[in-house]
Amino acid sequence: MTQTPPARRFHTLDVFTDEALAGNPLAVVHDSAGLDTAAMQRIAGEFNLSETVFVLPGTTAGHRADIRIFTPGAELPFAGHPTVGTAVLLAALDGLAPGRETAFIIGEKAGPVPCRVTRHADGRFEARFEAPRKPADLGPAPDPAQLAGVLGLTPRDIGFDRHRPSRYGAPVSFCYVPVKTREAMGRIRVDTRWFAETFAAIQDSHPAIFAYSRETVDPAAQFHARMFAPGLGIAEDPATGSAAAAFAGVLAAQEGLADGTHQIIIEQGFEMGRPSRIALGLTLAGGSVETVTIGGGAVIVTEGRLFL
Repeated sequence: MTQTPPARRFHTLDVFTDEALAGNPLAVVHDSAGLDTAAMQRIAGEFNLSETVFVLPGTTAGHRADIRIFTPGAELPFAGHPTVGTAVLLAALDGLAPGRETAFIIGEKAGPVPCRVTRHADGRFEARFEAPRKPADLGPAPDPAQLAGVLGLTPRDIGFDRHRPSRYGAPVSFCYVPVKTREAMGRIRVDTRWFAETFAAIQDSHPAIFAYSRETVDPAAQFHARMFAPGLGIAEDPATGSAAAAFAGVLAAQEGLADGTHQIIIEQGFEMGRPSRIALGLTLAGGSVETVTIGGGAVIVTEGRLFL
């Protein structure tokens, strides 16, 4: 007799938005004990979203759960929209009532991530977490003219004010490319071959570009962004919380921020028809980043079972 495989629950959510069918889609697979790394990678490929989360029982006292995060092409030690989406989903499944908050820790490969989830009186969920590591300068970025070519732009399109290309990680690494205008942001067309050659030359284990401009669609946002990681199976990402976390290092170095706490709204995904808004909080002391928080809304969209 053929044994029926276990049925593992899953949900999908739209993250960094308060509306379904916007933001960044996320798959969350529950009951993941028994799945090995290869199986998780194949399931992530089946969902074919920018990230898929696998929820495991917490292995450390005080952890609400442990999670593993996969793109269609690789595992990540930490990511922002999977953390926000998973935190909201766990709070919803725990029955968090409107007008209430809850706090817990999610274990990720990068370390424990403290999360706080709010359910507003109108039923909307919002989560905020503290990044597990401070942003670190990873050394020189590729030549601006080369990055312009990778993005299908001209050298004149790169840079504004004090902003120049840079590389930061918190812990996931990104190459940050300032783009002068939102019109130029809309003209980006990634040359995937040159992209691969550029990141191979600097031996970056996480080849990804976070392009950003000060010109925004929403007047309430401070930066407009796009993120590309074709080598990881992500042609473009609608919202990238891990990039926003490391972006705190860019802002501390190039924006001339004063010591204290700053709240920044980053809009992303507009060119994809998936408008997203990431709330970045950073605290500076002595010109250095002390803490970074990432927040946003999330909406549960589907529920189902995997027979794997």
